[in-house]
Amino acid sequence: MRAPAAVVAAVVGIAIGTSGRPAAAQCVDEELKSELVGGRHYRGVEERLFTKAFRHELSAMGGFYAADLYSSSWLAGGAYTFHFSEDLGLEASVEFTRFQSAVTDAYERRYPQIQVLDRTDKPGTLYFGHLVWSFAYGKLRWMGDGISRFDLNAAIGAGVTDDSTSRGATGSAGIGLKLYFGKWFAVRFDVRDHVLREVLVGDEHLVNDVLITLGASVFIPFGG
Repeated sequence: MRAPAAVVAAVVGIAIGTSGRPAAAQCVDEELKSELVGGRHYRGVEERLFTKAFRHELSAMGGFYAADLYSSSWLAGGAYTFHFSEDLGLEASVEFTRFQSAVTDAYERRYPQIQVLDRTDKPGTLYFGHLVWSFAYGKLRWMGDGISRFDLNAAIGAGVTDDSTSRGATGSAGIGLKLYFGKWFAVRFDVRDHVLREVLVGDEHLVNDVLITLGASVFIPFGG
């Protein structure tokens, strides 16, 4: 009777050992998976510290107006933007400048018998609306001390150049950069190209005027 008892004991031992291996292997797999996921967690998608969706942006800007037919001049104004998502926003802006040109003086010197009555030294106002698309995001480290978020955006729109020589609507397109600090403040840099028709000394021209501005923005509500 000892032989059958030994056989039964061996079979039971094998069965117990076999049933324990999948459980042990499963535990090892779960531990390995946890370690791998934990090690790769930093590569996952992180929540944005600065959010724009459904927030209002008020901007003050100043810069440089480089015109085709006129002399380069200063530029100052402001903008309001409503961000209806993290990537898209609608912007309305008004900016002030001065249109000056030495063309009329040169024309009168060349043709002294003709005097140009419409002087080209007068203020101008720019009223524009843009669709702004933020197409790239990133982080910037300041000399190893602190990290700021930024985005690159493209803008397209149209408006009115309110001066005595422009004709019709003005098309506009450009690119911009915004640097975000805290939860409600940003610094912006924009380059816009305006395409319009202007009349100077009796001739009509299709021109490209370039606007370069630097400004600051406040986001409302302040807490994001």
